[in-house]
Amino acid sequence: MNGIHDMGGMHGFGAVEREPHEPVFHARWEGRVYAMNSAAGYLGAWTIDDMRFSIEALPPARYLAASYYERWFYALENRLIERGLVGADEIAAGHSLRPGKMPVQKLEPANVGAVLTRPFFARPEQAPARFRPGERVRAKDLNPETHTRLPRYVRGRVGVIEAVLGCHVFPDSGTTGKGEDPQWLYTIVFEGKELWGEAADPSLKVAIEAFEPYLETA
Repeated sequence: MNGIHDMGGMHGFGAVEREPHEPVFHARWEGRVYAMNSAAGYLGAWTIDDMRFSIEALPPARYLAASYYERWFYALENRLIERGLVGADEIAAGHSLRPGKMPVQKLEPANVGAVLTRPFFARPEQAPARFRPGERVRAKDLNPETHTRLPRYVRGRVGVIEAVLGCHVFPDSGTTGKGEDPQWLYTIVFEGKELWGEAADPSLKVAIEAFEPYLETA
């Protein structure tokens, strides 16, 4: 979707500051938020793309004011409420006020490893790949209101297919109730000047992964 989260190429936010020897979590509550998201995901009520979409859908002012794991926390609250798993009044109260709506699935220690393992998204091909390595393609100028993995800064720009990565679950369909809808995934390389104009560093290249429905022949 178009939103404040899609910050690639946007100006005015300053340099990206790298933290030497950055810890996994800066505070205990961040680890707790990560654990809550993982445990809630065990319910099977949403996918990783639903999670991403709920973060993208945060109001811009709240998104910009929040840290990384605060965004995770706010989005988890919203998903739980939207799916009727808890009520806003229960979150405010800090405890349940009525029976849950989903069967209880006890997260046993033996299942923790599976919960923390990243899902496998590759799927059998539904049709031959439309593009091949070396072909020039244009990223479509899309402006979706729903989730997409196509960065705004490449839309309408021309790049070259570097690799064909197989068929994978299509995030755009998964978050709009259309199921997995497997699509071919490609690595595409864009010249810096194509993205940022003639003033760009001539040695700069940017590679992204993009699904076939995002692309057209250049």
